[in-house]
Amino acid sequence: MPKIEVNEEVFYALAGCRWDTREAFEEALSCAKAELDEDSDKSLPLAERILKIELNDTNRPDLWGTAGCARQLRGYGRGGRREYPFFSTPRKSQKAGKKILVEPEVRQVRPFIAGFIASGKAVSDAALRDMIQTQEKLAWNFGRKRRILSMGLYRTVLIRWPVIYKGVDPDSVSFTPLQWEVPLTLREILRQHPKGREYAFIQEQEPLHPLLVDAEGKILSYPPIINSADLGAVQVGDSDLFVEITGADMPSVLLGASIAACDLADQGYAIEPVEVEYAYDTPFGRKVTTPYYFQKPVFCSLERIETFLGEKLEADVCVDALARMGVLAEASRSAESGSDQETDGVTVYPPEYRNDFLHAADVVEDVMIGRGLGAFAPLRPRDFTIGRLRPITLFSRRVKDIFIGMGYQEMIYNYLGSRKNLADKMRSSGEGLIRIANPMTENYEYLRDSTLASLLMSESASGHSAYPHRIFEVGKVAYRDPAEITGTRTRQYAGFLTADRDATFNTIAGHLQSLFYYLSKEYTLEESKDSRFISGRAAEIRYTGRAVGVFGEVHPETLENWGLSVPCSAGELDLDALLV
Repeated sequence: MPKIEVNEEVFYALAGCRWDTREAFEEALSCAKAELDEDSDKSLPLAERILKIELNDTNRPDLWGTAGCARQLRGYGRGGRREYPFFSTPRKSQKAGKKILVEPEVRQVRPFIAGFIASGKAVSDAALRDMIQTQEKLAWNFGRKRRILSMGLYRTVLIRWPVIYKGVDPDSVSFTPLQWEVPLTLREILRQHPKGREYAFIQEQEPLHPLLVDAEGKILSYPPIINSADLGAVQVGDSDLFVEITGADMPSVLLGASIAACDLADQGYAIEPVEVEYAYDTPFGRKVTTPYYFQKPVFCSLERIETFLGEKLEADVCVDALARMGVLAEASRSAESGSDQETDGVTVYPPEYRNDFLHAADVVEDVMIGRGLGAFAPLRPRDFTIGRLRPITLFSRRVKDIFIGMGYQEMIYNYLGSRKNLADKMRSSGEGLIRIANPMTENYEYLRDSTLASLLMSESASGHSAYPHRIFEVGKVAYRDPAEITGTRTRQYAGFLTADRDATFNTIAGHLQSLFYYLSKEYTLEESKDSRFISGRAAEIRYTGRAVGVFGEVHPETLENWGLSVPCSAGELDLDALLV
């Protein structure tokens, strides 16, 4: 979870309150789903005291800075919502005196940018530290290590407008980056500069790289890697700053700019919008004046609020609770998504710095926090229940004991994997694999439909251990099934593998026979054409007339795909099917 360090004096000033005790402060932090990780050193002068706060909500990047976290506490204590008049909307665009021109070549590399100017106040040491912290937290956590979003700060007085955002050959441009003394080309930055090496994975394979320059060709930065050492070296005492956010996802870029602008406005800076003019179409048009408000209203019925919270609340109570969370809401009557029937409820207009109202349930959560958990009367449970283990759990334990008795070692695996491991290496088409809609990495992109790939992955890393190897796992698999309402089926499987110079079909068949003997169950075998095994040396396991598993000698090509030089016999069983 994100952790931030805040200057105690600045934080309390922005929050508009100072709490007398640690307990009172921790209670106040609960409205931001935060907790005090470390108190400040009271022996230091107030201006040097640092509070360390841990945020427990990854959906609220607006809280990952001093101003944002203090804003939440200030609104919760006083209620109401501050207006930010510098935002443009789809219906009204603010006047912008400065412009960013986006050239067509950058579209294929890092296509979106937003920016604004903050002025009217000299940057203090505490403010600069907080800006850098917000910049890094947004880029690392919310921006997925700068791939989706990154932010840069510049001295406006040195910039000649308009600023130009373009794509260039990484070997054709050089400049002196921050914390460096000599010019480097963009490609040299990726190889030599510490920040370049850290974030090279974002750009190194691209033929063109993004670059931000002013009207005179002076380089501001090489986003998302590093700023230049002149225009991009913000220092204590600077009073006019240009803030830009670039990235691969436009809503994320716009939200990042909104968060930064609101934070600086709360700290006393005047925010001047900047017009971004694209040479290509974007989800919000070719001309977007930023900061830009793009969030849509969300309706939540009172019936749904009662269902979630267990207490009937009037609309005005919900509106007041949302106001304490800094959220503008009004009583209304409408139909929720997926329903044609209108009902009483509240319509929420998300703050400019929040984009986490994705569902009516998010509205309910803010109503709950805004009202206060202590406001809900405690209720005794109406049903008396006794927890117990499910039959499949008890049966799985029996299976585990039997395998351990046969000299097998239990393994535990992740249920997610890559297509390469789950299908390609297994000589399988992968048709039954279920893909995650928004995978963080291709290594965890699919739900496995078999335990065998996991077992072979372990064996591929165990060549240094003395043979024979006997390993097993009891765990979940999931695969497509049109007969199910969800279109998928999840089952409890037992997978087992033995590796040795004389590991054959007969070896694994003997172990299977022992397993069924101790389970007191009968089975039959039929020849299997499973491509993962050697043809003629694989069998389908049948129980009560239907297929419940497969076993055999692993195909040499499968072994080669995993880098294995020792014969392996393996199999797997559907334990849910054996309970019938």
